Amino acid sequence: MSTRFTLDGSPELEQHLADVCDLVREGIRDIIPASKLEGIALAGGYGRGEGGVLRTEEADQPYNDLEFFVFVRGSTFLNDRRFKATLHELGERLTPAAGIEVEFKIISSRALRRAKPCMFYYDLVMGHRWLIGDDRLLENTEHHREASSIPLHEVTRLLFNRCSGLLFAKARLQQSNFTPDDADYVARNIAKAQLALGDALLASQGRYHWSCIERHQRLEADSAIHAHHAQGVDFKLHPTRSTKSRNELLHLHNEVSAIAHNLFLKLESQRLGKAFHSAADYAQSSINKCPEQPWWKNTLHRLRLARFKDITRHPRESLLHDLALMLWSTKPIDLRHYTPLWHRFN
Repeated sequence: MSTRFTLDGSPELEQHLADVCDLVREGIRDIIPASKLEGIALAGGYGRGEGGVLRTEEADQPYNDLEFFVFVRGSTFLNDRRFKATLHELGERLTPAAGIEVEFKIISSRALRRAKPCMFYYDLVMGHRWLIGDDRLLENTEHHREASSIPLHEVTRLLFNRCSGLLFAKARLQQSNFTPDDADYVARNIAKAQLALGDALLASQGRYHWSCIERHQRLEADSAIHAHHAQGVDFKLHPTRSTKSRNELLHLHNEVSAIAHNLFLKLESQRLGKAFHSAADYAQSSINKCPEQPWWKNTLHRLRLARFKDITRHPRESLLHDLALMLWSTKPIDLRHYTPLWHRFN
């Protein structure tokens, strides 16, 4: 793996990120006993050497979140109950000094070996930076190293998350008061969706790659998705604060949303074995949109929420329906129920 956090960030930015990692390492050692701590891996863009570099007049600054996997021996469920809150507090303390959000996810090497293939674990196994431990913790994880093993419901989840960003951006664009912060938020979520369009297409074909640069090279060069993916990659590596007007962003948002609509329906038709011709057609279909989820887990989720008719269906199905209707159809945007559920089941 790369010895750098970014492709072309300044030496000062690289040192800053290394210093933050030192603080993370020492903070976690103070929380988790050495007898339980297996290792710490930085994942995400900075762990793969493709972290974002925000150029400013003063200096290069970090932009993306810092995502750390904390490998802890024993039950992940019990370790979550014991350490999750304290690690969250550590992240909140380090975030101001880091200048970006610091996040932690608890796992064990045993749990990773037993986990089913997904995009999240593929990216971790294929691209990471160790703070404690080494690749011996990733032994017997070959099933996470094959992009062709990433299931189609993972592709749906990627599009669901990034299209939700488009939905949140659409709500901002419809506000009577549109501030510079709103413009930056909208532009950022459009860029994330642009990147996801190409990533989802490749993943659906078994051609996904951990590097966003390599993924872009694998796309068909003359496609509309290729052009938007190029903008998404550029923003990921070199993010900027948007200065575009509401009308400029609205035009781009409409263009990206239209491509996302077509791709979403195409891949969902492929995944579920049923042709969907419109967002309304998709939302009104009674076919189970989350068949990979066991009914008993769905029932537990629904009983806790106590607001759904069919308790055997996963709550994400309702979110998928609402997303399709609010982003691509005529249903008015109402995020009061959508946003909290999205944060829980994205």
